[in-house]
Amino acid sequence: MRQQFLHTAVRVPNGQWLIQHTPDGDVRVLAGPADVVELAAAIQHRIRSTRPEIR
Repeated sequence: MRQQFLHTAVRVPNGQWLIQHTPDGDVRVLAGPADVVELAAAIQHRIRSTRPEIR
């Protein structure tokens, strides 16, 4: 994925998501929508904290 914050994300039939941050990293299970939102917020925070301040 862009910015290399997430290697892969796969939705399984029961509604869970399997994600992996790096190709050789552990697989994490996101149980539902709240976990997906939490992950998106964490990625957004990392993007904003690593971006140089423009003023």
